[in-house]
This record gives sequence, C-alpha cells and structure tokens, in this order.
Amino acid sequence: MNTPMRKIIFVVLLLIVIAIGLLHFFTPGDLGVYHAAYRRFSYFPIVLGAIWFGLRGGIFFAVLSSVAFIPHLFLYLGDDPRIYLNELVEVVLYLAAGALTGFIASREAKLRDKYRKLSEELEEAYERLHHESEVLLEVENQLGANQKFSALGELSASLAHEIKNPLSSLRGTAEIILDEFPEGHPKREFGEIMLKEVDRLNATVNEILQYSRGQTTVGSDQPPEPLTEVINRVARLLESYLRKKSVSLDIDACPEADLFLVDGSKMSQVFLNIILNAIDVLSENGRIRVKIRLDGEEMVVAISDNGPGIPEDMRRDIFKPFVSSKEHGTGLGLSISAKIVESLGGRIDVAESSEGGACFSVTLPGVG
Repeated sequence: MNTPMRKIIFVVLLLIVIAIGLLHFFTPGDLGVYHAAYRRFSYFPIVLGAIWFGLRGGIFFAVLSSVAFIPHLFLYLGDDPRIYLNELVEVVLYLAAGALTGFIASREAKLRDKYRKLSEELEEAYERLHHESEVLLEVENQLGANQKFSALGELSASLAHEIKNPLSSLRGTAEIILDEFPEGHPKREFGEIMLKEVDRLNATVNEILQYSRGQTTVGSDQPPEPLTEVINRVARLLESYLRKKSVSLDIDACPEADLFLVDGSKMSQVFLNIILNAIDVLSENGRIRVKIRLDGEEMVVAISDNGPGIPEDMRRDIFKPFVSSKEHGTGLGLSISAKIVESLGGRIDVAESSEGGACFSVTLPGVG
C-alpha cells in the first residue's frame, strides 16, 4: 500500500477513536446500552490499525481507545467497585486485542515480504537460466556448423585437387576453339567466355586450396571489369538455361555502370548464384529483372523475380551457411556470395520484390 493511502487510513481510524471517546463523554450514564455499543465498536479501529500498521499500530490504537474509554469509567466512580473493575477489564482486552492482532499481522507482513523477495529471486534465476539456455543452444549450433565446415573444408580440398586437372584440359580446349575462330567471328565470343570462366574456376580452386592449408587468400590478379560487362557475360552464360525453362531476363543498367569497375571473377560468381537460384524456383514464363542504379557513391544491383519469394522468417538467416529454401539446396551459394561481397566492402540484402517474388540487392562501394 502506498504512503498517501496509509496516511489517510491512519487519520480515519484516529478520527473514529476520537469520535467514540466523545460519544462516551456526551452520552448520559443511564443509557448503558449505548455505552456498551461504543465499547464494542472500539475494537474495529484497534484491529484494523493492527492489520494495516502491524504491532505498533495495534498497540497505538489500543492505548488511544483506552484513553477514549476513560470518560466512560468516570461514570462508575463511587459505585460498586466490582462494577468499576468489570469496566476496567475492557481496557485490558483492548490492549490484548491490539497486541495479539498486531503481532499476527506483523508476522504475516514479514512472511509476505520474504515470499516476495523469494519470488523476485526465482524470477531472476529463471531469466538467467533462460539466457544461459539460449547461449548454450547458440554455442551448440555454432559447434555443429563448425563441424560441418571442418568436414566441408576437407572435402573441398580433395575436390579442388581433382578439379584442377579437368580445368587444364578445358582451358586447352578453349584455346583450340579460339584458334579455330578468328577475330570478329560470332562464335569466337563463346570461346572467350569459356576461357574466362575456366580461369575464374581455376582461381576459385586455388583459393580453396590456400584456405584449406591455412594460408591467406590473395586477391584476384585479373584487371577489374565494368559492371555492365560482368552482368552481360553472366546473362550469356545462362542463355541456354533461361531458354530451356522459358524464363526471361531483362537488364536495366544506368550509364554510370559502364564505368563502374569490379572484380569480374568474384562478382560473376555472386550474380550467377543469385540468378541461378531465381531460375530454379521460377516456373515457365517466369521473369527476372536486373536493375543497376547509382545511389550516391554506391552502385546497387537489384535482382528481382516473380517467383514464390522467400518467407519473411527465413530472410534473416538466408545468408547463413547450410540454410536453404530449396528442397535439395546445400545452403552455401548465398553464404559464399555474401562473404564475397562483404570482402569487397559491400553488402547483400533481401526483400520482397515488386514482381511478387524475392529481390536481392547487391550494394558495392565506389572506388575512391
């Protein structure tokens, strides 16, 4: 109970005791019935005072009621001493009632306070336990992911060794194709694309081998390329796949994208991962739109589709390893893409697209 309310109750009880004392004083002595009623009514402020204010309150109002009872005792002065003593017993009962009720109320208040503190301690312990359980689950998840990464690293190193020899053969084949078609021939472009992609894969394999040996991954030794050229090359690589699934790919690039230089090898992998994911989830006559715009000093590549989209509760975790919305997906494509973009100082975000599906926005910083 708050302090203002306690003060109001104390004043009300005090006024009741004073009123009873005045009634005893002004009521004629021959009206014994009224005095008996006042005498019994005096127990109410005593008991209530003890309940609300404990032992001290009970004794205080018991003493005050006894003082208020004195005018009533004066009425019996000179009468039979036994009658006077009988009335005096009421004062003893007032004090006993106040002390006993106050003692019980004080014990109850202490118990309530003890249980309240115990409840608060239990609540704090529960909160700590809940927090520690969340931390434990997070550590367990991280441990599971680390074990997966460890196994994946060993597997990747083995695969990298096996892939290098076929890549050398593919590069030799690409060089033969380039020799067969002179400059300006329409099919020479495909040989050049094949050669670039083989070199990109070879660089990726080397990075995997360096990482598995605990070496620092070096940057690409290829010169940077215009962003539009990288996007167009990815579109040409996916041309047959798009045609097979009857999916359209539209590219809307701002003029500044022709002068915006990026690491072509790394960004090709990013755009391939995102667009391939979109193609996989699209049905026939699906649409993919790539919009490139300048936002201050940053270049934003928004890749949107009209597919089923990504549930909102998955968007926060979609870039984590082994998280995939596809039934047979590995959950590594977007994770690798995010790491590549972050290593270049950019970021990837996902949201709902205006087409109704998903929209992946790749933001790249300008070169100072």
